This record gives sequence, structure tokens and C-alpha cells, in this order.
Amino acid sequence: MNRGELLLVVLVAEAALGYPAWLFAAVGHPVSWVGALIGGLERRWNAGGAGRRRAFGMLLLVVLVGVAGGAGWAVTFLVGEGWGVALLVLVATAGLAQRSLYDHVAAVARPLGAGDLVAARVAVGAIVGRDTGALDESRVAVAAIESLAESFCDGVVGPALWFLVGGLPGLLICKAINTADSIVGHRDARHGDFGWAAARADDLVMWVPARVAGLLVAAAGGGGLRVMWRDAGKHASPNGGWPEAAMAGALGVRLGGAVSYDGELAQRAVLGDGRAPGVADLARGLRIYVRACGLLWVVVGGAAWLL
Repeated sequence: MNRGELLLVVLVAEAALGYPAWLFAAVGHPVSWVGALIGGLERRWNAGGAGRRRAFGMLLLVVLVGVAGGAGWAVTFLVGEGWGVALLVLVATAGLAQRSLYDHVAAVARPLGAGDLVAARVAVGAIVGRDTGALDESRVAVAAIESLAESFCDGVVGPALWFLVGGLPGLLICKAINTADSIVGHRDARHGDFGWAAARADDLVMWVPARVAGLLVAAAGGGGLRVMWRDAGKHASPNGGWPEAAMAGALGVRLGGAVSYDGELAQRAVLGDGRAPGVADLARGLRIYVRACGLLWVVVGGAAWLL
């Protein structure tokens, strides 16, 4: 099988099976392994002056790329052809999040639709970094929709496209960089220098996937291109605004606005010019997400035919 055919199998397998709960209970998840490595190195290396912190942050990135790429190459080399490819598919599914992302956002939509705001706040708090204890229904919906759109890029489109480019090593390197960005790529006093390399690397590897994700969301939602082109650049991230603005336009709602992190109020750019979203919009967003994943399968199938 060429990479496109193999990726299509991986996407279908991950959507159908997800990451088995028994496997998670037994050995955890590869992303958590990478996170543990990042956390351990950050505690040892993130000290001293700004120059030292930035240098060791670059070294962290080198280590992650080496470990992830080496692991991907080793699995690819060892499985060879035939039935061994099933192991490669299993490993690759751990780098995708189609099913888990749907499940996590649906876990917010269910209590929100039932009027259980407390449970909805707890559920959305598991997938976003902002303070959620005082969110009203609309702000819970905003948080969940934004996470759904951005994670479609980071957890689905990005790893898939990098698999097409570099096989399993490409997918695992993409996930390692994205994980590093989520852990240390912050602009606070502790991580601003140490996480600089991880943040810039993530901007680079997600540049194309973000724009592809935005186009897929707009196509799946039957609209959103105008808002995406107009508002994507307003986002603090060079990439996050593309799928989020496309989702805002497709749903006809406003995303962004005021959020609180650790008690500190921050103003995020407003994406879209519609009404404030509600629980029905979150349910529609999930349907758009499913269709966007289907469109990605079509794109990958086309790539398989061309390769």
C-alpha cells in the first residue's frame, strides 16, 4: 500500500475503534509518554537566564524530534510488509483524535442540552485551558466549539497530512511538536523563553494543516469562507484562527471574546459576526466536524489514487 492508502486505513480504523480503553489502562497513551518526557526535561533544563532557557528549549525540540522520528522509523522498518502493517496502523491511530475529539465535545453537549450547566462546565474544563467554573451556557458552547475547531487541525488534519509527507515518523514528529507547544509553548514568565522553539516549530508544522482544516470546515458547513478569510488573521495564533473562523462563519455565530485564565481576564479577538452560540450550535458544530472528517477521507483517497 502507498502512504495515501495506508492513511485511509488508519483514519477509518481510528474513527471506528478510537484508542482502546483497555490499552490506555494498561500502558497509557503515547501522547502522555511524550508529555512525561517533556515535563521531566523541562524541570531539569528550564532554569537560568533567558539565553540558557532558549538554548535548552531548542535542545528539547531536537530530543523530541529524534525520539519521535526514531520511534516511527523503527516501527516502519520492523513491520515490513504483510500482516505487520497492522501494527503500524495501530501505532498511527494513536496519533489521531477523530473519535476521541468527538466523544469529548459530545460529553459537553449532552449535559448542556439537558440543562445541567455544572456538569457541562466540568466536561468542557477537561478539554480547554481557560477557567470554566463561572461560564454560562453560551460561553460553555463557545469554549467547546473553539476546541472542536482548533483540535480538528491539531489532532486530525495536521497528523494526517504529515503522515502523507513523512509516513509514521512524520506523524509522530508532528504530534511530539504539538504536545510540546501545548505544555511549554506559552508566553508566561516561566515558559516564554524555554518554550519559544516549541511554539515556533508548531506554528511551522501546522501552517498548511490549519488552512486545509479551515477549508474542510467551510465546505462541510456549507459556508464560512468569507468569515475565515476576513477574521482568521485576527487570532493570536497564526494558525488557530483558520478553523475557528471557518466554524464561526459556518454556524453563523460569534466566537472569541473575553476569557479567564487562572483568574486573569484576557480579551480574545472576536471571530464571526453572528449571534452568541448556544447548545444547538454546539450540536451543529459536531455534525459539521463529522462531515469535515469525511471530506478529509475523500482528500486522502484522492491522494492515494495519485501516489
